[in-house]
Amino acid sequence: MRPVTTKSGPREPHPVRMGQPPATRRQAVAKAMWIAVWMLYLAGPVAELFTGDASVAARVLGGTGLALFVVAYFTLVYRHMWRRVTLPPIYGVLGVLLVLSAVLSWFLGPSWLVLFIFTSVASGIVLPWQHARWTVPAATVVLLAVGMRFAEIRGYYLFAYGLPAMGSGFTMVGVQYLIRTTKELRAAREEVARLAANEERLRLARDLHDLLGHSLSLITLKSELAGRMLPDKPGAAASQVADIERVSRQALVDVREAVTGYRRPRLAVELAGARAALRTAGITAAVDAALEAGHHGLAADEEGALAWALRESVTNVVRHSGAGRCELLLTEEWEADERRYLCLTVLDDGAGPSRVQHDGNGLTGLRERLALADGRLETGPAPRGRGFALRAFVPFAPGGRQAGADTEPVASPAPLNGPA
Repeated sequence: MRPVTTKSGPREPHPVRMGQPPATRRQAVAKAMWIAVWMLYLAGPVAELFTGDASVAARVLGGTGLALFVVAYFTLVYRHMWRRVTLPPIYGVLGVLLVLSAVLSWFLGPSWLVLFIFTSVASGIVLPWQHARWTVPAATVVLLAVGMRFAEIRGYYLFAYGLPAMGSGFTMVGVQYLIRTTKELRAAREEVARLAANEERLRLARDLHDLLGHSLSLITLKSELAGRMLPDKPGAAASQVADIERVSRQALVDVREAVTGYRRPRLAVELAGARAALRTAGITAAVDAALEAGHHGLAADEEGALAWALRESVTNVVRHSGAGRCELLLTEEWEADERRYLCLTVLDDGAGPSRVQHDGNGLTGLRERLALADGRLETGPAPRGRGFALRAFVPFAPGGRQAGADTEPVASPAPLNGPA
């Protein structure tokens, strides 16, 4: 996927997501910083090492043990983000964390009990629920047992350390369950998309078989018959060749109609795709209610032209505008020649049109599509003076439901100043 271009340069197509390994170096650094920021809770033990009355031996023990604890914790949690680790190594590292927590707390003071919270959180992150539901309470029990040694904190250490250890551990168990559910949902969506594509291919294959099977069989039979007639009956052979031409032309028309039906976009489908594209790029989408409702009286060619315009304009907003907001509007307008048009308007608050205004391949092709539907395209600066505006017009003569029939049509505004 190509990065999204903004005024400050390209940005990553996806932000850092929970439960997914980092895809770039920037995401890896972001995840590492997210883990490291929680180390601020070790400020109490670190302060005791430098400001307390502990002996040199206690400070050496505390500094060494704390360094080993941080390295083991960081390695275990960070590696878990990249790939799954088998249970024996996980339990080995968790055992090291639990032993360090108990030893350092026992010999250096009650402020070191905070290490048990990190141990509980680590077990909730890296272990399956079936294992974490036992290891989190076990770490909390060891914390309470060690905490009983300090008479001066017996009145509140249960609430200061015990409950946070239990609660934080099970919170991370819930977070991991949510991450697994999200992964399963993504996999299910990918599978549904794959099955839908396979079903579409099978349906197209069935339709082409139904369309061409009879025609090709008839062409084959008539070709063989013409070949047998050709030496003695050239007139009859010429008649068979004329039938072959007629059948082949009709088969070609049928195939074109079938393929055109598959390729013709729909406004509702393109609107859903536009929402997804804008959401992925971090752009707020404001969709008009009229566009949400659609126009059932719109002919297939005109709807296809508007759908192509919606797809191309949203693609340009995502790739080139650097916008934070995009508005999608659909209005009915009267022209000076008393013809009614449907107008699709796409407005963004991005960088706006370039000084050297010229159509790229996308806008050029879009103008051609609209011209085939007797419509037109207007582009230029947004009305508010910031951003870009694209307006696509197609004729509208509804034969069925007429949206807004009991309201006055909107007068057509002046054309946008844009590239011709």
